[in-house]
Amino acid sequence: MDKEYLIKKWLIDDLTEKEFKAFRKLDDYAMHVKILEGAQSFKSSEVSEIADFDTFYARVNKDKSSQQKLTWYKPFFKLAALVVVSIGVGSLFFFNNTKNIETQISQKVSIALPDASTVRVNSMSELTFNKNNWKKKREVTLKGEAFFNVVNGSTFDVITESGKVSVLGTQFNVKSRKGYFEVQCFEGLVNVEYQGYAKNLPAGGTFKVINGSVTSSDGIFDKEPNWINNISSFKSVPFYQVVKEFERQYAVVFSMQNIDTSRIFTGGFVHTNLEDGLKSITLPLDLKYTIDSESRITIYKSKP
Repeated sequence: MDKEYLIKKWLIDDLTEKEFKAFRKLDDYAMHVKILEGAQSFKSSEVSEIADFDTFYARVNKDKSSQQKLTWYKPFFKLAALVVVSIGVGSLFFFNNTKNIETQISQKVSIALPDASTVRVNSMSELTFNKNNWKKKREVTLKGEAFFNVVNGSTFDVITESGKVSVLGTQFNVKSRKGYFEVQCFEGLVNVEYQGYAKNLPAGGTFKVINGSVTSSDGIFDKEPNWINNISSFKSVPFYQVVKEFERQYAVVFSMQNIDTSRIFTGGFVHTNLEDGLKSITLPLDLKYTIDSESRITIYKSKP
């Protein structure tokens, strides 16, 4: 039977039993039923008169086409939403404007902070600060070692895993490594906080914590730390701290043979000559070394 003929008679409820069976077999039977059910739920004021079947069917196809078009646009709506969210998240990072400086083995970097204060960052260290919030809060986070030359102004804080250093305007060095925390003041006055303990450190003073043991001393009359001039110097520190610093300045790994790495060492080494540096850290402790490969060195005891 003709499809349009069946639909016309169905709409006016004039199908015979045989015609109704044929109508139910139409591929789009369910769609027509759904359309009619939806139309019956409209208020009378919202239903316009349909002049003829062709007009009705055209409207039905138009509605179906609109749904298909809307479905086709859905992925673009999702993409647009994703773009908006991405821009929003990106803007947070942009306006937050956090600066992060990381140095590699044997690398040293000089940077200028937003207030013209300067920082020299030693090798294998990380410095982080917020540029946009700097006028309200002069604060940096440090992992490793850095030398600060701070201009006068509001409080300047250096946050480390071991403790906090606060100043107004001065020059000082902060070293925060695993098991080692040291602050040296070269000019002005700094305040050091460590696990509830606070100390004002004047120019020439040193505050040091090694494996939880706190010491302080005076007597530094240099203008800046030696590492800035490619020399690492130590005063009464365990030998393993010296070895770790050596590995940061040279791309090498040490192997120890029956060495007591907790022995106290005072001295230093240069960053510009491997052989000279090795002699500087082994001879004072009566140790010897062999360069096994380009990046591996063995230290051992001298024979009696």
